Amino acid sequence: MASGRPRVGYLGPEGTFSEEALLASSAPEAVEPVPLTSILGTVTALREGAVDWSIVPIENSLEGSISVTLDLLAGEASDVEVVGEALLRVRHSLIAAGPVELGEIDTVITHPQVPGQCASFLRKELTRARVLPASSTAEAVRAVVGAAEHGQAALGTLLAAEIYGGTVIREGVQDRDDNETRFVWLARTNAGAAQPPLREPTGGGWKTSLVFWGPGADSPGWLVRCLDEFARRAINLTKIESRPRREQLGSYMFFADLEGRVEDRRIAEALHGVSAHCQQVRVLGSYPAASTPSRA
Repeated sequence: MASGRPRVGYLGPEGTFSEEALLASSAPEAVEPVPLTSILGTVTALREGAVDWSIVPIENSLEGSISVTLDLLAGEASDVEVVGEALLRVRHSLIAAGPVELGEIDTVITHPQVPGQCASFLRKELTRARVLPASSTAEAVRAVVGAAEHGQAALGTLLAAEIYGGTVIREGVQDRDDNETRFVWLARTNAGAAQPPLREPTGGGWKTSLVFWGPGADSPGWLVRCLDEFARRAINLTKIESRPRREQLGSYMFFADLEGRVEDRRIAEALHGVSAHCQQVRVLGSYPAASTPSRA
């Protein structure tokens, strides 16, 4: 039965870090969470109007950016924009269908982004275990509990273990206790919808995200000239990275996050200046910045 609340898509099933980020960053009881099977599916549901907003992971402090999210925002999902962000302190747990010794585990199932965040534990404690991918950490837990095979375990959330009846073998197996994932709230561009009902900002200011590329990217000094448009206006970049444009080898696009909002005069002038050097400059969103991570 429909709840009457606006619908928010996230990478499901129930018990993922995406769901925890959604619940931690939205006002209590303000939205209806809608689990979907992939990041692509989450963005597609938004574009097709099946949900009012979506929340997707975009960056992890240990493993870096989520490439599928960046590629979607720069490519086929150019009709959506970033309207908010959330930081989540991420803790991974080893979960099985029942009690099992570490030495008996021969298979670990989890989302592909997770093994790099738990590399030390896997290398030292589960040396003989193979790692298999799942669409999400919660799906990994659900599959392991459902299969009930003695040598299988999943890396996932405590919430997933509770939902699907898993046994927690070891908590906190991530390499660092300050492991964080950044999520972005997405809306359809020019949809006329209200802003998502986020919890009150915690003094993080504003952030603007953009992607740019141009035919001069393979010439000496091109990137320096682009970045100088921000530097000489004292605009701080909190992130910059390159991604292949999926054309010929050596063709790249550049993602940047800036402090400030797109309506600020300095930001507008800088973007105009960068446009003179580029084939394409696209603002992915201008939104309140999160400053304090929630705990999973």
